[in-house]
Amino acid sequence: MQAIRKLNNNAVICRDSRGREIVALGKGVGFGGDFPRELAMADIERTFYSIDAQGQRIMQDLPADVVLFTAKVMDIVENELPYELSPNAVLIMADHLAFAIARQKKGIRFDMSLSYDVQQLYPQEYKIGQYIVARVRRELDIELPQEEVASIAMNLVNAKTGTEVQATSDRAQSFERLLNDVTSIVERDFRTIIDRESFEFSRFATHVQYLFKRIQSNESLSSANLPLYGNSRKEFPELAECIDHICAYMEREWHTSLTDEEKLYLMLHVNRICSQADTGRADNRR
Repeated sequence: MQAIRKLNNNAVICRDSRGREIVALGKGVGFGGDFPRELAMADIERTFYSIDAQGQRIMQDLPADVVLFTAKVMDIVENELPYELSPNAVLIMADHLAFAIARQKKGIRFDMSLSYDVQQLYPQEYKIGQYIVARVRRELDIELPQEEVASIAMNLVNAKTGTEVQATSDRAQSFERLLNDVTSIVERDFRTIIDRESFEFSRFATHVQYLFKRIQSNESLSSANLPLYGNSRKEFPELAECIDHICAYMEREWHTSLTDEEKLYLMLHVNRICSQADTGRADNRR
C-alpha cells in the first residue's frame, strides 16, 4: 500500500488499490523517510475509510492507542445497537475518550447529575457505556469516574444517523437558540469565526447540549473543582471574561445561574473550540 502523507508517527494517509484515500494506523508507520513510499501491510494495525480533511486533522492529535482501542470496542458496540452510527462515530468516540482520560489524569472530575435520567431513557446505551468504561480500566489502565458512563451513552445517542436523535420541535428550537447565542458570544469576545460545519463545532455543540439538558431538568453539576476554577480564571482572564458574558446571557434569557463547576466545564470547551479556530486560521494563511 502506498503511504502518501504523514499525520503523525503512528498514522499516515494511504491510497489503496482502487485509488481511495484511507487513514492507516500502526506503530511507527509515519516515522522517518520521505513520502510517498510503500507501506507493508504487516505494519498496518487498522485502516479507516471516509475520513475527511477535518477528521484527518483531528486524528493527528489523538493518541494512537486510544484510537485503536476505540475502533476495536466500537466494532462490538455497533453490532449491539439496533441503529446505524455515523461514519465518524469511531473518531468522535475516540476524541471523547481521549479528552476524558486527559481530564482524569489532571484530576478534573464532573458529577453528571443527569446520569439517572440517561440510564432510564437510554438503558442500552448506558449499559454499553459501562462496558466501555470497564474496557478502558482493563486495557488502558485508566479508572474513569462512574459519571463518564452517562457521557459515553449520550455520545452514542448523538452518533445516530438520520433523524432518530431529533427532540421535539420546541425543545430542538430552544437548543438551537441557546447554541447559536453562546457561539455568537464566543465569536464576538475572541474576534473569531467558528465553522459551524466543522467537527470541532459538532463536538462543542454536544457539550452545550449537556448543559441544555441540565437546565431543562433543573439539575446542575456539583462543585468539586472550585480551586481549579479560581486558578483557571487567573491564568486565562480573557476566557474568564467570555464565560462571564455567557453567564450574564444565561441569567437574562434563561433565568438560570451557572455553578462554578459548570463555568469550568464551559471554560474547558470554549478554550478548545477557540484553539481549533485559531489553528484553522493559521492553516489558511499558509
